[in-house]
Amino acid sequence: MNVTKNIKKIEHSAVELTVTIPQADVAGEYRQLLAKYAKSVQIPGFRKGHVPTNILERKFGESLKGEAVADVIEKALGEIFEEEGFQQPLPYSQPSLKESPDLNIDKDLTFTVVYDVMPEVADINMDGIEVEVPSVTVGEAELKEELKAIQERNALVVDKKDDDAAAKDDIATINYCELDKDGKTVAGTEREDYVFTIGAGQTIFEIDDDVIGMKKGETKEVTKKYKKDHPNEELAGQTKKIKVTLTALKLRNLPELDDELAQDVNEKFKTLDDLKADIKKNLNSALENRLNEIKTTALIEKLVEKNPIDLPASMCEAELNSRWRMMARQFQTTTEQLEKIITSSGQTKDQMLSEWKPDVEKALKGRIIIEKLLKDKNITVADTEVEAEYEKIAENASISVEEVKKHYADAQSKEYLVDDLKEQKLYKELFEKIKVKKGEKKAFADLFKK
Repeated sequence: MNVTKNIKKIEHSAVELTVTIPQADVAGEYRQLLAKYAKSVQIPGFRKGHVPTNILERKFGESLKGEAVADVIEKALGEIFEEEGFQQPLPYSQPSLKESPDLNIDKDLTFTVVYDVMPEVADINMDGIEVEVPSVTVGEAELKEELKAIQERNALVVDKKDDDAAAKDDIATINYCELDKDGKTVAGTEREDYVFTIGAGQTIFEIDDDVIGMKKGETKEVTKKYKKDHPNEELAGQTKKIKVTLTALKLRNLPELDDELAQDVNEKFKTLDDLKADIKKNLNSALENRLNEIKTTALIEKLVEKNPIDLPASMCEAELNSRWRMMARQFQTTTEQLEKIITSSGQTKDQMLSEWKPDVEKALKGRIIIEKLLKDKNITVADTEVEAEYEKIAENASISVEEVKKHYADAQSKEYLVDDLKEQKLYKELFEKIKVKKGEKKAFADLFKK
């Protein structure tokens, strides 16, 4: 089909494509439809397949012209979008007619469609970018915390004696309820066989300290006053009277920190020093990865600030819907059921998507900028680099290289790995070109808090 076309950029990374189709092509499509329907249509007074075309035109002319125009537009767009180098609509952006086309088949057909395209990005501006990274070190406190966690994971849980009092870090089982001003149970607040570690802050009414000193079988009533700025809205500014009964009490017998414990953790450790060295190595690796995440996030934010991108609405909408579906999968439910759950909590789907939108837009802009840099710098990954990554993954996971390769055997998984390696190389190059300064000192644990 020999068409003429003109494309014009409009706001929000959309374009207007105006196409003119020769009259002969439009008329030809119309004649084909007439011939097709003449063979199949049934009209009283005529045998099937023998309806004169002038009768068809008189009865169905306008609808046939509309169908012919729609078909010829679809064919023309299909051919145009197959042309190499032509601006394609985004996968989730359906071209829409700007206005209804003229159904006159006796002249050339001109129509205009509007659709979203990939945003154009000029050369990336990195002038003056600097990022700040917290100053964090792995010390003895972090090592001790990890060792204690290992002790707790390998501890034996045993019953305490009946006359032993509850203490911090004991495992308590309680029955509790809220009492009203007359000392009667408030409906719906009863809870039986609630198990928690005293001092871990797991109880709804924050009664850990009140349980300390109680003995098995003991019941007591406590009055709790909660601050007005309490994070739990149901407790904020309230005074609650709680009745609690201690029904069981256990303690953890922690194993000694010695070579035997190290060997129990993993046979590759012969001594406690071996275990400590491995813990320090893992902590430093976790710290390095987390600092890289912080540094990378800060860099992307700066790049987005310095390089404006006009996102198409369909791109943002598609990403929001993708995240909504992902949330439904995480809740192991359907998107329809998820919407009901959200609505029951006093929020609508639209409100939630609106809250997500700023972060989604920032993430999309960052992704576009990184893709542009990867392309401009022609970042590639050699087979030897992939093999080295397999070995690194195997060592960190304490599995064989063959097992790692099996995991990345399918093309998509390997593509994800290669893309990740490309980005690592890109960020390494970018960090050499910008100023990275040390920020305030932070505790190791604070670095991993959400």
